[in-house]
Amino acid sequence: MMKETFFISHGSPTLSIDDSLPARQFLQSWKESVFPTTPTSILVISAHWETSVPTLNFLHHRPNDTIYDFYGFPQSMYQLKYPAPGAPQLAKRVKELLLASGPTKRVDEDTKRGLDHGAWVPLMLMYPDAQIPVCQLSVQPHKDAAYHYNMGKALAPLKDEGVLIIGSGSATHNLRALRPQVDTVVPWALEFDTWLKDALLQGRYEDVIKYEEKAPHAKTAHPRPEHFYPLHVAMGAAGDDAKAKLIHHSWSLGSLSYASYQFTTPTPTPTPTPAP
Repeated sequence: MMKETFFISHGSPTLSIDDSLPARQFLQSWKESVFPTTPTSILVISAHWETSVPTLNFLHHRPNDTIYDFYGFPQSMYQLKYPAPGAPQLAKRVKELLLASGPTKRVDEDTKRGLDHGAWVPLMLMYPDAQIPVCQLSVQPHKDAAYHYNMGKALAPLKDEGVLIIGSGSATHNLRALRPQVDTVVPWALEFDTWLKDALLQGRYEDVIKYEEKAPHAKTAHPRPEHFYPLHVAMGAAGDDAKAKLIHHSWSLGSLSYASYQFTTPTPTPTPTPAP
C-alpha cells in the first residue's frame, strides 16, 4: 500500500541534461533517499497536457513515445528517450474512479499520445531504466483548484493498489519573469514560495485551494494555473489529513522554484480487540 503522493517541480527542460541543477541531483537520488518502494505503475498529472476534459493516454502493447514539447534547446535533449511501457489497465482504473466520484461526467481516452517533458524528464532521473508502466492524466486550466483537488480525492484508492501518484508542475511559473543573469531570488517569488511552504506544512490545504485570494503575488507566480494544479491533484489524492513535507528546495533563473513536496497519509490506528 502506498501512503505517499508527490508534487514535483520539474522546472526547465534543461533539467534533463544540466548536472549543475540541484533538482537534478535530488531526482537522481529518488530511490535511495525519498521513495525506495517500487510501484506497480505510475500516474503522472502533468502541467504540459491541457485539455477541456480529463484525458488519459491509453497505450496498448507499446511503449510511450517521448514528446519534445520545447523549442530552442541543445540538440542533445532531442536525442533523449524514455520508452516506459504504457499502462492501459491503470488508465482504465483512473477513468472508472473519476467517473464514479470525480468532479467530471466525462473522461476521454487518447490512444496515440506519449509522455511530455513534464512526465519524462523527472521520470528519466527517478527511474532511468524505464521499466515501470506510466499513464499520464491531463489538467483543465479553465477549471479551478477545487476541481483538481476533488479530482485527486477520487484517485485516492490508487494508493492501495500500488500506484505512485505524481503531480508534475512548478511551485512558481512565470516564464516572462525569468532572470538568467540574476543570482538572487526576486522578492515576489520568494514570498509566494514561502507562503506555499508554510501553508502546506501547517496543513492549511483550504488556503492552498483558495491560493488566488490567499497567497501573495498569486497571479505573478502563476499567470496561468496549469503548473500549479498538479499540486492540488497530488494533495487531494493524499487526503484531508495528510501531512506535507518539503523534500527538495532550490531555485534557478531568479524566480523558478524547484520546491517539491511529499504528502503522507496517516496509517489508521488499529482498533484494540476487546478482552474475552
